[in-house]
Amino acid sequence: MKKILTVTPASQATDLALLIARLGIGTLMLTHGIPKLGMLLSADPLPFPSVMGMSASLSLSLAVFAEVICSLFLLAGLATRLSAIPLLFTMAVAFLFIHAADPFGVKEPALLYLLGYLVLLLAGGGKYSLDYLLQTTTRK
Repeated sequence: MKKILTVTPASQATDLALLIARLGIGTLMLTHGIPKLGMLLSADPLPFPSVMGMSASLSLSLAVFAEVICSLFLLAGLATRLSAIPLLFTMAVAFLFIHAADPFGVKEPALLYLLGYLVLLLAGGGKYSLDYLLQTTTRK
């Protein structure tokens, strides 16, 4: 568990690339998550699919958690690897279930996000993240 929260040393270019990836992917995903949050808070019937036997409201709640809360954590670089897991899973569900019958061009964005989250899961937040700041202050 400790390793998943650790920031490993990298070059300045790699740390900058991870910052750009976190900020870019996190911000772009918020454009998908915030409308879903509005849907969830609305009193209107949910126009959201039920997935894998879950109700539409539970599916939407999990998508909102991943796309809004976890994206905000990514933007801050806080628990980056852990935050990438729900996002990765959400994009896998979108690619494999929600858009399964759609042409590749429609489901391609989910796959692109999935790949970005996989990179962040493997690489972590980098030096320009709260993960790094917390790691260095706890060592002193």
